[in-house]
Amino acid sequence: MKKLALAAVAATLAPQAALAQNVPAPVIIVVDSNKAGTECTACKTALAQLQQQAQALQTYRTQLATPLQTEGQQLQTAVDALKGKQPDAALQARINAFGNKQSQAEQQVQARAQTFERNRAYVLQQIRTRIAPAIQAVQARRKANLVLDASGTAGFSPALDVTTDVTAELNRTLPSIATTAPAQAQQTPQGR
Repeated sequence: MKKLALAAVAATLAPQAALAQNVPAPVIIVVDSNKAGTECTACKTALAQLQQQAQALQTYRTQLATPLQTEGQQLQTAVDALKGKQPDAALQARINAFGNKQSQAEQQVQARAQTFERNRAYVLQQIRTRIAPAIQAVQARRKANLVLDASGTAGFSPALDVTTDVTAELNRTLPSIATTAPAQAQQTPQGR
């Protein structure tokens, strides 16, 4: 009876042991997805255009700030000359107008900064959506069953690095990247 029970247990374990032996040998590749996402041709072009947009935003910010700074200093000088007295109506009107100009300038800069951030996010989204299929294509060509990202790996042999292949695949499948995000959908107020 004990032999029969042992034979039954051995019979149920044998197929599991056979399955464990059929595991393929690991074929590992390593990808630096950040590098691939910045070195593909379309990626470089899009990132350069984003850099130009950032510089234009900074220039715009400076163009608005410089005259405001000068006007603010003039107003401060006029207020300081009063030595604690209340400004007359004309000076108070200039101060109020200056505050309005400052607010408008801040709103304009903020609107352009938001547009820039939408554009940046749109570029990154386009790269992200194409990088995973590029990695999968290289993985299939290399017959790899494990893909590691270089940023999460403590160390690896350069022979495992397929970043160049992924970059080439991105060049093939991502010929261009739009650097202007589509307009945001206008939110309509909900009726009652």
